[in-house]
Amino acid sequence: MIEFVVPGNPRGKGRPRFSRNGHAYTPSETAAYESLIALACKDACGNKGPFAGPVAMHIQVGKQVPASKSKRTKQAMLAGEIRPATKPDLDNVIKAVLDGCNGVAYLDDKQIVELNATARYAEMPGVRVVIEEV
Repeated sequence: MIEFVVPGNPRGKGRPRFSRNGHAYTPSETAAYESLIALACKDACGNKGPFAGPVAMHIQVGKQVPASKSKRTKQAMLAGEIRPATKPDLDNVIKAVLDGCNGVAYLDDKQIVELNATARYAEMPGVRVVIEEV
């Protein structure tokens, strides 16, 4: 089992950009975030190689509580009574995590046979990832 946390505000995978000659490339902000995920994953893996068989992945996205909210609303957000329906989209954060772990925790993301993801507000924003062999 591999477990790690990527601290800071979660970022979603950006749409591909195209150069003047028509070649697609990943935006630099997305590439930097995926590198941060890969580094955290590599630290968690230690000297173990990537999983070769099917894996299950659990992702918990903790988004920052807006400072403009009232104390009562902030408490409700942190208690899970109010869930974040804000940018970045949960599916885009998942894509960034999957691509960041690709080749580090598993050989290819086609090995993922189970995926569970949630988004909540948190005092300390970040993304918690648990990967285990099935």
